Amino acid sequence: MVQEKKLVDEVSGWLRVYDDGSVDRTWTGPPEFRFMAEPVPPHEHFIDGVATRDVTIDPSSNLRVRIYLPEEHRNPTPGTKFPVVLHFHGGGFCISQPDWLMYYDVYTRLAKSVPAIVVSVYLRLAPENKLPAACDDGYAALLWLKSLAKGESNEPWLNEHGDFTRVFLIGDSSGGNIVHQVAARGGSIDLTPLSLSGAIPIHPGFARAQRSKSELEQPESPFLTLDMADKFLALALPDGCTKDHPVSCPMGSGAPPIETLNLPPMLFCVAEKDLMLDTEMEYYECLRKANKDVELLISPQMGHSFYLNKIAVDKDPVTGARTSELIDGIKEFINKK
Repeated sequence: MVQEKKLVDEVSGWLRVYDDGSVDRTWTGPPEFRFMAEPVPPHEHFIDGVATRDVTIDPSSNLRVRIYLPEEHRNPTPGTKFPVVLHFHGGGFCISQPDWLMYYDVYTRLAKSVPAIVVSVYLRLAPENKLPAACDDGYAALLWLKSLAKGESNEPWLNEHGDFTRVFLIGDSSGGNIVHQVAARGGSIDLTPLSLSGAIPIHPGFARAQRSKSELEQPESPFLTLDMADKFLALALPDGCTKDHPVSCPMGSGAPPIETLNLPPMLFCVAEKDLMLDTEMEYYECLRKANKDVELLISPQMGHSFYLNKIAVDKDPVTGARTSELIDGIKEFINKK
């Protein structure tokens, strides 16, 4: 008789963990949201100004990236190369993929708008792969870009159209945490001839073991509830660690002091109604006190990762306008570097 596996943990709608170690990420929340987590197949022909392909960058680990290439005629100076934006997706280190519709929608838009080549990493997920696995994958992708820049490996879209002297890191939510980790690691080695020109954490999932005021007072959203934040981090962090871990709390005493890090110029993006706002702003103030080059972009009235909610972006004029402002701010930051 086959013994039925038992549910040992659950993050409502998103994820279920069973006693045999298996994880089910089938969406079980409101069906009207399901389409945003549906994969978009790659297309090497241009659709609405962007082509996409999936590339394995490390056959030994099967690490992959999705590349977004804007059409050449969208380059304001034909013949010049596009900046390269290395993207780390969110999802509390436990869910989501670069090919989900909500990421495809935002990053095709960003690739066209800047214009830039976006490289989005298929990060290993927890709890099967606990931290720092996702950070290691992000760093491996940066080293892969360096190998392309040196001519040690080849990816035609990037080698023919990418400007490796203008590489930017960008990440949503937990991907914003990875931006900090990869920027810090990248700043400790010689990346030549690649140049890390900037970093753009968007609504990073910074937290402390002790609840912040914004966690207690700000409204929960479809993309972030306290239960989600607590459970995802509990599943992702190494056993026995609290939210004061350096990946979730880079401004804490357990992390390398920010003043000792060689960080690139940063565009730090926050939302006024984000549960994580207080810890995000604590990190921002640490950057300022350490005399780091940092700009702050605030999205008024918005909650965590609002720009990924395609339903709200399309149907609510305020969310649509704030998303356009965010894209424009990122475009301006990249294009002046």
